[in-house]
Amino acid sequence: MSLIHEGRGGRSYLAMGEGEGGGSGGLCPGILWAIIWFFLILLSLWLAFILDWFYIILLPFSACIKALDAIEEQLLKLIQLPKTCAENMIAMKPVCGG
Repeated sequence: MSLIHEGRGGRSYLAMGEGEGGGSGGLCPGILWAIIWFFLILLSLWLAFILDWFYIILLPFSACIKALDAIEEQLLKLIQLPKTCAENMIAMKPVCGG
């Protein structure tokens, strides 16, 4: 329902009625996912701070012991988790794999 009413100076304004404007009236689900990703960033930062020590310690040994390469790669993925969470937060992707 659109209403036209006169404002100051005799100008006409179009006022949108309830239910118009294309919005659903609530928060965008992408914003909620971004907030969840933000808290996951905070958690993943702590995890990355802890695991980076193990990564640094294993790094020189992985040059000698090839079996440590797989562990080193997994640790690096976990250390880069805050970046992945930030990218998903910016894209407002669902956390549950959607």
